[in-house]
Amino acid sequence: MKNLREDCYNPVFSHIYIEKQIKNHPRTERILERFPNAEIIEIDNYKDIFSRRGQDCVRQHRYQALILAKKEPPFFYEGAPVCQDFGNTNFYYCSMIRNCIYDCDYCYLKGMYPSGHMVIFVNTEDYFSRLDEILKEKSMYLCVSYDADLLAVESLAGYGKEWVNYARRDNLAVEIRTKSANPAMWENVCLPNVIYAFTLSPQRLIEQNEKGTPSVAARISCALSGLEKGFPVRLCFDPMLYMPQWREAYGELLAELDEAFGQRNLSMQMLKDVSVGCFRISQEYMKRLKRMEPLSPTVQFPYVNEGGVYRYPKQLEAEMEEYMIAELSKRMDKEKIYHE
Repeated sequence: MKNLREDCYNPVFSHIYIEKQIKNHPRTERILERFPNAEIIEIDNYKDIFSRRGQDCVRQHRYQALILAKKEPPFFYEGAPVCQDFGNTNFYYCSMIRNCIYDCDYCYLKGMYPSGHMVIFVNTEDYFSRLDEILKEKSMYLCVSYDADLLAVESLAGYGKEWVNYARRDNLAVEIRTKSANPAMWENVCLPNVIYAFTLSPQRLIEQNEKGTPSVAARISCALSGLEKGFPVRLCFDPMLYMPQWREAYGELLAELDEAFGQRNLSMQMLKDVSVGCFRISQEYMKRLKRMEPLSPTVQFPYVNEGGVYRYPKQLEAEMEEYMIAELSKRMDKEKIYHE
């Protein structure tokens, strides 16, 4: 039990593993400047640390190590069926960072990766070079913040700004999904094809399930600051999470949104769009997640397996989503409401 005490853990990023092939990369050097007291360990391949068997990713998250590595092809992947494409064709995502600074107990990354440590791939030039080739042949709708919250570590990696600078072209749309609330993101150039998507949850669910994340009030305030400046802002009520008082909790969230929009003389109609969808996760990830989070009511809920995807029973899922869609339809055009 002594190993469960918080004072037994190392500080976050007190240990940094670096692949030898990128130890002199300019981004590696810039990141290391942020951690002058960190213990540096050179490695041959990030998988030697990240992909080992028998790791406890939940406990590792409390003392995350940082791994700096070079990403090898492929750099882009087709979007998963459980993810919303917002009506776009050529829906892809990429992973410049693996694992998140936040610690949400229902996060699919705990079922996807064997480690709780964070990997930053420093060779962004290779991503952009490959994307140059792809965009000569077709357009792309690209989600860049699925396997980590890029904006939550923007001061460390700076990838949000890099994507904004790259996205000045007609045949590319970029979505940056976040739970962060740092207004520094609005210092970027405002582009119509770079969408800032904020995941919103009721505050009581944030306190129970989303450890380390900003409050919903802070997220809403940050999102509205971007809206005031003309940035394309998306609000994501996805995933909706069940709790015994879910209707009351989401009603409070909507009331908080109404008050925030009203105080700033803004309308939800000004949003680019919103998304609605209940929690769902692949059976493979859920199997591991249940093992990692045995005490989480959200994770241990008796989900139904439909075609290899765990989700709430149909009646409950429909009730929750229909409630949210009906409420949002009172506040904005239904055409702007995307439903999983």
